[in-house]
Amino acid sequence: MGDMSNSDFYAKNQRNDSDRVAGFGCSVMELRSLMELRGTEAVVKLQEDYGDVEGMCTRLQTSPTEGLTGAQADLDKRKEIFGKNLIPPKKPKTFLQLVWEALQDVTLIILEVAALISLGLSFYQPPGDSSGAYCGAAAGGGEDEGEAEAGWMEGAAILLSVVCVVLVTAFNDWSKEKQFRGLQNRIEQEQKFQVVRGSQVIQLPVADIVVGDIAQIKYGDLLPADGVLIQGNDLKIDESSLTGESDHVKKEANRDPMLLSGTHVMEGSGRMVVTAVGENSQTGIIFTLLGASTEEEEKKEKKDRAAEDGHRNTDCSHPPIHPIATIATDGAAGINAPGSGSLINGKMQDGNMESNQIKVKKQDGAAAMEMQPLKSAEGGETEEKEKKKPSVSKKEKSVLQGKLTKLAVQIGKAGLLMSAITVIILVLYFAIDNFVLQKLQWLPECTPIYIQYFVKFFIIGVTVLVVAVPEGLPLAVTISLAYSVKKMMKDNNLVRHLDACETMGNATAICSDKTGTLTTNRMTVVQCYVADVHHKLIPDPGLLPPKTLDILVNSIAINSAYTTKILPPDKEGGLPKQVGNKTECSLLGLVMSLKRDYQTVRNQMPEEKLYKVYTFNSVRKSMSTVIKLPDGSFRMYSKGASEIVLKKCSYILNEVGESRVFRPRDKDEMVKKVIEPMACDGLRTICVGYRDFSGNPEPNWEDENNILTDLTAICVVGIEDPVRPEVPDAIQRCQRAGITVRMVTGDNINTARAIAIKCGIIHPGEDFLCIDGKEFNRRIRNEKGEVEQERMDKVWPKLRVLARSSPTDKHTLVKGIIDSTMTAQRQVVAVTGDGTNDGPALKKADVGFAMGLAGTDVAKEASDIILTDDNFSSIVKAVMWGRNVYDSISKFLQFQLTVNVVAVIVAFTGACITQDSPLKAVQMLWVNLIMDTFASLALATEPPTEALLKRKPYGRNKPLISSTMTKNILGHAIYQLIIIFTLLFVGEKIFDIDSGRNAPLHSPPSEHYTIIFNAFVMMQLFNEINARKIHGERNVFDGIFRNPIFCTIVFGTFAVQIVIVQFGGKPFSCKPLDLEKWMWCVFLGLGELIWGQVISTIPNSRLRFLRRAGQLSKKDDLPEDDGNEDNEEIDHAERELRRGQILWFRGLNRIQTQIDVVNTFKSGTSFQGAGALRRQSSTTSQTQDVTNVSSPSHVSLSNALSSPTSTTAATAPPTTGRESDL
Repeated sequence: MGDMSNSDFYAKNQRNDSDRVAGFGCSVMELRSLMELRGTEAVVKLQEDYGDVEGMCTRLQTSPTEGLTGAQADLDKRKEIFGKNLIPPKKPKTFLQLVWEALQDVTLIILEVAALISLGLSFYQPPGDSSGAYCGAAAGGGEDEGEAEAGWMEGAAILLSVVCVVLVTAFNDWSKEKQFRGLQNRIEQEQKFQVVRGSQVIQLPVADIVVGDIAQIKYGDLLPADGVLIQGNDLKIDESSLTGESDHVKKEANRDPMLLSGTHVMEGSGRMVVTAVGENSQTGIIFTLLGASTEEEEKKEKKDRAAEDGHRNTDCSHPPIHPIATIATDGAAGINAPGSGSLINGKMQDGNMESNQIKVKKQDGAAAMEMQPLKSAEGGETEEKEKKKPSVSKKEKSVLQGKLTKLAVQIGKAGLLMSAITVIILVLYFAIDNFVLQKLQWLPECTPIYIQYFVKFFIIGVTVLVVAVPEGLPLAVTISLAYSVKKMMKDNNLVRHLDACETMGNATAICSDKTGTLTTNRMTVVQCYVADVHHKLIPDPGLLPPKTLDILVNSIAINSAYTTKILPPDKEGGLPKQVGNKTECSLLGLVMSLKRDYQTVRNQMPEEKLYKVYTFNSVRKSMSTVIKLPDGSFRMYSKGASEIVLKKCSYILNEVGESRVFRPRDKDEMVKKVIEPMACDGLRTICVGYRDFSGNPEPNWEDENNILTDLTAICVVGIEDPVRPEVPDAIQRCQRAGITVRMVTGDNINTARAIAIKCGIIHPGEDFLCIDGKEFNRRIRNEKGEVEQERMDKVWPKLRVLARSSPTDKHTLVKGIIDSTMTAQRQVVAVTGDGTNDGPALKKADVGFAMGLAGTDVAKEASDIILTDDNFSSIVKAVMWGRNVYDSISKFLQFQLTVNVVAVIVAFTGACITQDSPLKAVQMLWVNLIMDTFASLALATEPPTEALLKRKPYGRNKPLISSTMTKNILGHAIYQLIIIFTLLFVGEKIFDIDSGRNAPLHSPPSEHYTIIFNAFVMMQLFNEINARKIHGERNVFDGIFRNPIFCTIVFGTFAVQIVIVQFGGKPFSCKPLDLEKWMWCVFLGLGELIWGQVISTIPNSRLRFLRRAGQLSKKDDLPEDDGNEDNEEIDHAERELRRGQILWFRGLNRIQTQIDVVNTFKSGTSFQGAGALRRQSSTTSQTQDVTNVSSPSHVSLSNALSSPTSTTAATAPPTTGRESDL
């Protein structure tokens, strides 16, 4: 990026040499240009300008060993001159912008237009004295003086209620966005990094890191800033996020010392001096460019981007995570910005971004131009993501989303059909009555009056549609998820992808790590074999040979990360604090138990004097450190898994501290007599050894195989990691809930089995498998070494413990379980992981849990939920919340569908029989508001109960609407319809009032219709209480007071209803009712509760019909290959739908697709050809829908309703080609 200094972008950030005046020996621009160099080029530049890294530290006024002093004035000055370590967030949308977006809703627009026409026409007076003489019955006489003036009120009231709906929607979006920003900030504060200040190693929030800080980097870190390596051990970095190169880059102080923000440490450890933070770091530069290009483009190409979004959401199997925000944008339903994302959260997702970034590096001049594709490949910058429901980061849609989308499509079609029929019947009836039966002439001056009638009919039709289409569904899902996410924070689950919380409710398998998740991760050495004696308790130091003791203490103190320490307890009488790697802490604890101090050894041999370090990784399963002895020879200390290190030992220290030969049969005996008994007690066994090398000639340290052999064993220790006290109970609850828990661990098989029995994962006498990684691979791979699903299916159902497993084994197991078609339901798998190489398994799983305390940044980045306390019982809480989300949505559905069915039928039949809907447009909008917005709030915020864990998971194929729910919906609908039709046709006789039927155009509100409206709302209110139970429970009031939101909404709605009826007047078409009529309305509402009890006594077995609503078909369920992404039955963008109305366009498209299929049959095409055609046509039509959905402001009816004949034409040639292949 060197040549870019002439662009405005740089000019803006250009600073003169006043930095040097401020006392620092280098300016921001100098450091920035240095960081753009790589390899030897960088080393040469560093030597020319600064001498070496230490020279650079001197000019930055910092010490390579002691770090900055930490004085506040100094830190502030550094932030002012070199910038802060955060990238300013994109501004959140203002409330007005959200209002504007809510106004883009298609049905609302139609209503607004209709209301405006109605409003305009209501002021028109036909000529002549008596309008009746002119325009016949159409004008309907009987208007009082005041009534004619009040004609405008209906139009105005509709506009007002539209405003209400828009404000409520916008407010919901606004609060949602606010909530997610809170979550975002929480995640950022979680992100800490180790730096040295004033000789002390401290953990700092990433945003507080400044230029000149000395940062300690280790395996699994995500680098928070750019820096230059001071000293490194075996350091390998994954720079694919910036360069696209997947090979790990080896970093050494004298070869390639440049470390860049947003890259991952894959191996080793080291220290670096921070040289660029925030906007000046390499990631920051790309971001700022990105932001600049976004703003320009936003103005120019809103349309293009919306279309692009639609296509992209269909294609990408894992929308890339916003590099700065750790909460993936697909989780941030409300975020359009990276919060004040500190750079550590920076993760440039691999994939399609990389190539664009390489281009930026190479063709600097064209940077702005090249940035455009980068933006479109980047999920985070698009306004589309903003207020939509979370896009699922996995390639398969979440269970609930799939079912809901399908259901919403079905309801949308039905609603569209009903509203169209309503309008047609009303118009025909009116025309036939006036122009055929009464033989009236169409007079020009009467046209506005007739149009007014047609507009009224149209408004009724649209209202039916508004009530039929469940816009509340997406809202309910979002509210429920957002509420759960907030509450899950308290249960130590930090949710990064919203839908993960719901998917968790359907989990059928959990693959859990052992260390730290099932166990306390507070390790202590409880047994040891040293000097030919197996000590069941830690021996007194006097019993050990002094020579052996010295070597043991030195080996443990030097051959462990210097960041691992044991600190005095926080509270008196508490346990000492373990900092760093817990296994190493247990060994340091052993040194202290032997009355020795490891710190003195470390002081004599500081970290920078270590000659060579072979850091621990999953392949080596051991760690070794080489030091140079005063006589010029070398000594290597080694430690690791006992069976692995013992194999490399040729000698062992005897009872007097002398080394003796260690033969293979001695090894076998040791395994039988020492290691296996320790493992059967559930102990982890670690072997500590050493080897001496002569200094002349110096060994080839890169030849690991020859270095790590011929060791001398010092001792074998047994480390206890007690099972967390709450885990056995949590596992039992999982098993009761139909979830299989499997332990996947790196420990040996005996230790793993012992712990699994303690946890209750396996019970003696059961038929289960406990195998290690080697045996697992032997069973599932064929002769060529390929994994076969058939073989996998023989292993996984019984597998409970997989020991000595590599991260690849974990990934293979997860993939095998997910891809299996053995069971009727596809397995939904949750996985826990903490290491860098757990990333693939975490990504592959339906829900990935990363450890908040022990987890590396890489693991957190790949996960869906972070366990802030690393505790297995928190996973059980996640299951409970997930099931609760599913149930909340079902409760809401049960309630809403009842209202839908009743309102649509009433409006439809009422319109057909009495030429007017008994429920007026404004009343319908109020009902819609209660049932959509308020009910979704009330029912979606029910707290979970233990009862949720007493049933099996629902699975992917179970219908969303169970037979019990179908029974409830139909039962309550029948009750409500009987009441309403009774009131409609004989209500005036029962209450002895004037009939409201066949009222003329601007007649005053009637008491008759007010009673119908009031009774209808009362029935909904009481039915909302019924809807709290969906499994046929009798007591619907159970736990009602634990949900204050529900109670508030029910009483609030009741209060507003009183105000509407008593004071609503003309706008709400209401006439005040007296107390007696109110009591009748409430009584009819209370009847709902009694009727609910009657319904629950009817056995479900009688109701076989209507059981498939909202069910996922087999075709939807099959996991697809990544390449087939856009052929999914319901594509990703559809999940992004926030408003149901778009669905009726989709309904039309689907119908046209089906017509195409029929036509294909007629034209004699073969069956397979038609199938292929349908698949492609369906995909194309969906893409077309998506284009419309992506930017609601551009939904044009013509586009949505355009006939897909072109689609057919386009897809026909491949069809014929396919037939010939077949």
